[in-house]
Amino acid sequence: MNGKDITFDVNGQAVAGYVVMPEQASAPGVIVLHAWWGLKPFFKKFCDRLAGEGFAAFAPDLNNGKIAKTIDEAKQLMSERNQEQQQATVTAASDFLRARPGVRKEALAVIGFSMGAAWSLVLASERSVDVSKVVLFYGSYYGMDFAKVRADILGHYADHDEWEPLDDVRGMEKDMRAAGLKPTFHFYESTLHWFVEEDRPEYDPQAARLAWTRTLEFLRG
Repeated sequence: MNGKDITFDVNGQAVAGYVVMPEQASAPGVIVLHAWWGLKPFFKKFCDRLAGEGFAAFAPDLNNGKIAKTIDEAKQLMSERNQEQQQATVTAASDFLRARPGVRKEALAVIGFSMGAAWSLVLASERSVDVSKVVLFYGSYYGMDFAKVRADILGHYADHDEWEPLDDVRGMEKDMRAAGLKPTFHFYESTLHWFVEEDRPEYDPQAARLAWTRTLEFLRG
């Protein structure tokens, strides 16, 4: 297992990312889409953990190398973001990982955190043939049209979340079911947004471990 900072092509531009391959050949591929902070060390470590479990993991940089350390900095990055560029990066990431040697020629899984969760649903809709599983960490896309999504969906949510209203999450779940999907959502007692990120004050070790276990079971199921 050897993680690497790389660049890949997005509409003729070099975009950064982090890729790590497991020791065994022919590994299932997983795209990891970071939260609004940027591609900080936590998300690279998350990719490493996936590779340790036998998955080929790739995290594209959606923030052009910028990393926010505070909520105010993250808000500023969100106000400056180019959504068309981010969407192109997400789409190109799926092409990059599917074409990489050692990755199984099958549909990918996508794991998204907060902002990245919304992008993971967009990818599952635009590339429904290429995405078979989606894992959402405290992120939603209420109001999205899920008619084209074919992936199985797992969601991890805090039960005290000022950033992700429960009504939006439940509304999204209802819309998914109306589109014929069968999502599984878990709500973690006494947790806050970002509860799985160990570099955040909201980190909850017990909930994070349970979410990790459930995610692995889902990816392997």
